[in-house]
Amino acid sequence: MAITERRLTLEEFLRLPEEEPPLEYLDGRVTPKVSPQGKHGMLEFGFAALINGYAVPLKLARAIPELRTTFGGGSPVPDLAVYRWDRVPTDPDGKVADVFREPPDIAIEVTSPGQSVSALVKKCQWFVDQGAEIALLVHPYQEWVRRFRPGAEPELLRGADRIDLDRVLPGFELTVEALFATLYHR
Repeated sequence: MAITERRLTLEEFLRLPEEEPPLEYLDGRVTPKVSPQGKHGMLEFGFAALINGYAVPLKLARAIPELRTTFGGGSPVPDLAVYRWDRVPTDPDGKVADVFREPPDIAIEVTSPGQSVSALVKKCQWFVDQGAEIALLVHPYQEWVRRFRPGAEPELLRGADRIDLDRVLPGFELTVEALFATLYHR
């Protein structure tokens, strides 16, 4: 299926009503997000549960799925956005704010069938270029994770390779195979 693209300014884009699936704004283009299917959804949910299970009790960070983030001239909706505890914006009552105007510390994208891996690689690099400490591209069908960091070449991780998120989540232990084990329904 071809993705229809529209050109708008960021300000025009932000005035549009929200849609399902959400629209994203990057590089002057508006594109719809691909609706997640089973593997995508389970990986997103499983990864969020693993991160939050570790990070929330320690008040290190929060992982938020499908969060609109607006910064750096764009307004993407990463599959999973991880913000350090002290960077989660709050409203005057101390509750989590609705609007996030800073890049996530970790941005995670999960490929879906028919989605362009090269477009997601470009998006992950954009997150890092705009201030994210780490971006991850997760491929559920080939079972690999590509990690992007500022000033470093992307790293391809497979099998027993550790997904090193220490810059944001010191001590968090997760291997690629353990992440993909969240797909099993036994």
